[in-house]
Amino acid sequence: MTHITRATAAAGALLAAAGLLGAGPARAASRDVQQGSWLYLTVTRGEARSGETRGALLLCDPPRGHAHASLACGELADAGGEIDRIPAESVFCPMIFAPVTTHARGRWNGRAVDFQETYSSVCVMKARTRHVFALDG
Repeated sequence: MTHITRATAAAGALLAAAGLLGAGPARAASRDVQQGSWLYLTVTRGEARSGETRGALLLCDPPRGHAHASLACGELADAGGEIDRIPAESVFCPMIFAPVTTHARGRWNGRAVDFQETYSSVCVMKARTRHVFALDG
């Protein structure tokens, strides 16, 4: 099973666990998520999708599904849902080249979001995207 397939399966499991897939009352919840603010986030080691991938479904109404959901949702709200507008932290990162590729796909206040960026290291990624791609606890 590829990393992308595992990530997709994980997203489906998260949606099912949150009651967002299926029939009956869950359909209303699904419509709410589609219109609300949610992002499926992945971080892949390396510059391509062939490396180790971690993923999480970030839901923002209310914040859940992510190790730092409240902080990530707040930062996204302040940036109007545009990840590249999140103010970068002023930190010094070691000059070690260990690229990571981030990808966010979903909706923010009803608007489609599709963001992808490769950073030179996890330190640079965290400085530029703050808590959004901080998928570890």
